[in-house]
Amino acid sequence: MSELHYIVRTPKITSENPPLLLLLHGYGSNEEDLFSFAEELPDELLIVSPQAPLSMGFGSYAWYSINFDEINGKFSNLKEAKESIDKISLFIDTIKKKYQTHPNKTFLLGFSQGAILSYALSFFHPNKIQHVLALSGYINTELLPENISSEIRTDYYCSHGTVDQVLPVAWARNSKPFLDALKLNTVYSEYNVGHGVAPQNFYSFKKWIEERLSP
Repeated sequence: MSELHYIVRTPKITSENPPLLLLLHGYGSNEEDLFSFAEELPDELLIVSPQAPLSMGFGSYAWYSINFDEINGKFSNLKEAKESIDKISLFIDTIKKKYQTHPNKTFLLGFSQGAILSYALSFFHPNKIQHVLALSGYINTELLPENISSEIRTDYYCSHGTVDQVLPVAWARNSKPFLDALKLNTVYSEYNVGHGVAPQNFYSFKKWIEERLSP
């Protein structure tokens, strides 16, 4: 059974096997953050937003710690990150079973730290999710399996702010060449914003989702 707390928006248009959209919030945020998008997203989606497991206090949570010291500077706790990937994977299984979601229409949308884990999960658990939306994140090659499966059919929507001061846009720009080299279907776009989601960005990824909900 999943141990992650979560909130749900049930489909406004009911079906026997609804498509599933999972939302993975960023570092220092919580399950309510990305859920603010939920009412504006397609009515047929079951939308689920889990809370990351590591409490930072005052309603802030993280999927893994980011540490700072004088010797190493800023670095990520990869052990915690991999533990969170496993927890999210089990969580997806639990939600799919509980709500009898469509087996071939699972979307994973992550912001920042959530985007980094969305990429990683898609490689550690090939085809568990069909569609990844990575907003303001990047592919952390230290968080990938040694051998990437050639059977992956997941497609990717990637976007980033050109003036992002938290995660440099240069890091995100490596994502599309990496995914293209694996012959994976990828859309990459940039917006004149910082570490956030511009309105044009929202309408762009909403359209991308809608296109993939079509029969």
